[in-house]
Amino acid sequence: MKIGILTSGGDCQGLNAAIRGVSKTLFHELGSDVTIYGIRDGYRGLIEGDYHVMSPKDFSDILTLGGTILGTSRQPFKEMQKTDDNAPSRLDKMLKTVHDAGFDCLVILGGNGTHKTANLLAEHGVNVVTLPKTIDNDLWGTEMTFGFQSAIEIASTVIDSIHSTAFSHSRVFIVEIMGHKAGWLTLYAGIASGADIIVIPEIPYSAKAIAKAIEKREKSGKRFSIIAVAEGAISQEEAKLSKKEFKAAREKMPYPSISYRIADELKALTGQEIRVTIPGHFQRGGPPCPADRLLTTRFGVAAAELIRNKKYGYMVALQNDKIVPVPLAEVAGKLKTVPPDGEVVHAARALGLSMGDDEG
Repeated sequence: MKIGILTSGGDCQGLNAAIRGVSKTLFHELGSDVTIYGIRDGYRGLIEGDYHVMSPKDFSDILTLGGTILGTSRQPFKEMQKTDDNAPSRLDKMLKTVHDAGFDCLVILGGNGTHKTANLLAEHGVNVVTLPKTIDNDLWGTEMTFGFQSAIEIASTVIDSIHSTAFSHSRVFIVEIMGHKAGWLTLYAGIASGADIIVIPEIPYSAKAIAKAIEKREKSGKRFSIIAVAEGAISQEEAKLSKKEFKAAREKMPYPSISYRIADELKALTGQEIRVTIPGHFQRGGPPCPADRLLTTRFGVAAAELIRNKKYGYMVALQNDKIVPVPLAEVAGKLKTVPPDGEVVHAARALGLSMGDDEG
């Protein structure tokens, strides 16, 4: 068998551990009957035919290595089938690479956009097995993606460290956490690190409600407040806008990110100095935590077993603490967001945390 492996989209912790899990299992179970090809820089390598044979030693000592040994890139799904002057589309080029290389299966590691393209390839006859990665944990069909737990540790450490300086200076701090459309990372890290206010895209915020929560803490004798804000947070006023109106409003926003706007809003309402900390890509970097190493290994083994059994067109997923195959068609194009009335949000509110809305 000829197996091509690629990692696509943003990098995160656990990609190498997942690659290792797939490859070690295939080599162990199939031996010399399998050849593994590393496809460089995600779908770019598949488009351009940039791949190379990998040996078992290439997968040694990468369990704890951050990033991806194969490299990655972003190739927008909307560009995949576009053609200019009757030239081959990116999809056509990928299909040609698969045919010319004689790949029996592609193993694809990625998030939402990656899975849309993986499903497109499957619809055009390519044997595909995928693994779910993203620190945002917003991929449909799996309770958890790899990279998520590692990012929680980093984001939580940042907020943990902010506590001491916030206390010392009696200040309000905003820590901006990654997550454009889903607030899983902000919610989990915020609770895990003892943030006082958590603002996520799924629950539009009110600056007045946040100010009220800060003032409530002051009246109870608290010296500081820490606000965990998802980078994709939106106000209650913005939530009423159409997609076009929202985009136009954000283009005119005179702030580098939403956290700075919230800081200005809160300064005007409370008269306090508000500090903003943005850990940014730190959240995607470094080695995977032990929980992610275990999860990626389980995903990798399950993906290899699907390949051995020639069961294609599936993503391996975590459901009820078991690794199960989920049809790609059920995953592609679907976003898993935080239920505003879900158990974790309920837990945050029960602790007395504000979610930045009028219910806080």
